[in-house]
Amino acid sequence: MELCLNPDNPAPDGARCLEILTRDSVRLRAMVAVPDRPCRGTVVVMGGRGDFMERYFETMRDFQARGFAVAGFDWRGQGGSQRLHADRYRGHITDFKDFEEDLRAVMTGAVHSNCPAPFYAVAHSTGGNIVLGNLRRHRWFSRAIVLAPLIGLRYGGWPRPIVALLVFLATVTGNGALFLPGQLKRPMGANDFDGNPLTLDRQRWLRDSRILDSAPHLGLGAPTFSWLRAARRATAALLSMGPSDELLSPVMVVEAGLDPVVDAE
Repeated sequence: MELCLNPDNPAPDGARCLEILTRDSVRLRAMVAVPDRPCRGTVVVMGGRGDFMERYFETMRDFQARGFAVAGFDWRGQGGSQRLHADRYRGHITDFKDFEEDLRAVMTGAVHSNCPAPFYAVAHSTGGNIVLGNLRRHRWFSRAIVLAPLIGLRYGGWPRPIVALLVFLATVTGNGALFLPGQLKRPMGANDFDGNPLTLDRQRWLRDSRILDSAPHLGLGAPTFSWLRAARRATAALLSMGPSDELLSPVMVVEAGLDPVVDAE
């Protein structure tokens, strides 16, 4: 496992790529980047579904410029981590608790042993969901920022009962690994910017496309029915939190008002 280094997207200072093995024997690609100078702590940057660490190099360098060390990793099934389906472009998972094991493995196997405390989390979308769930049980992070965390899903006009029925039928009949209908079965590229549901930033979209041009193995296509079932269960668990349920560290939540994917209502 290694990092993809492009001239227009340099890695953060002191970056080292690590391979971390989870308790269920999944190989994860992780990175620690500790500059050769005193640091104020470490920011652990976690992406969303389909992301890969290289997308966040710019943000990681910004944190280093502010005096922090940084760390990151790819969730299982995407980026440079071990894939979970023979078709590597299939965004597949059966339970978000597996992602919680990824976070545990990286924190204990990479961050705690290589990076200066205190530790802070910055997590996007699916990563935000995992961090919020983690903060109900662990004090690994002194502070956390979650960006457009996956706390609800929009279905592009599909009625929620119909979505629930389709997900149930696909998974109960053993077809959970099928792609969701109407979704791209390959990673989105430079020509897919117009009308994309993820960003209005053309320059960064093109930068990410160039990364995938040089390292196509990092890309991911659409999610599967099993992924959607797991995501629905994970969001329901967060929304079921009551007044007595406490997050163990302070959290800032940043939502995107025009987000067509995450439902923050």
